[in-house]
Amino acid sequence: MGLSILATVVAVGVVLAAVVWLGGVYNGLVAAKHECDREWANIDVLLKQRHDELPKLVEVCKGYMAHERQTLEAVTAARERYSAAQTPAEAVQASSAISSALRQLFAVAENYPQLRAVEVFQQLERRVSDLEAQIADRRELYNAAANGWNVRIEQVPDRFVAAFMGGQPRELWKADPADREDVKLGLAG
Repeated sequence: MGLSILATVVAVGVVLAAVVWLGGVYNGLVAAKHECDREWANIDVLLKQRHDELPKLVEVCKGYMAHERQTLEAVTAARERYSAAQTPAEAVQASSAISSALRQLFAVAENYPQLRAVEVFQQLERRVSDLEAQIADRRELYNAAANGWNVRIEQVPDRFVAAFMGGQPRELWKADPADREDVKLGLAG
């Protein structure tokens, strides 16, 4: 009788330990998943702020850059792509298009000294440039969180719990091919 009680206590202890351990793994995966979501939301906030600044920047540039309509339209089109983005992957692509269009806009603006001298343009350029830097920082944090998630869902035993949860790998934010190209500098006049 004493042996069966001991065996029952040991069995209950093993089952209880397994449940607690699985709960810990599950909770850790939930925390990692939400960390990815939080980091993405932080990027999204900055993308929205940049999105809101673009019409002001385009409006200031219009009067001075009458011959650069294509550049201004590229910024506007990229902004519209971001507005229409339904998934994080689409938002990433639209954000890259905005960054590329802004690089082009600021490069073209170098040819317009009177525009560069306008205080509103200078303020908007600084604001957008600051937002670009903050977005780059947040991308790094998102990639760290996404990488942590991706590693956890591939490791045993987390892999089995992640499969039960329906956990899928997160795509890392990669540089746009245009970001890898050499910057073409031109001197006005």
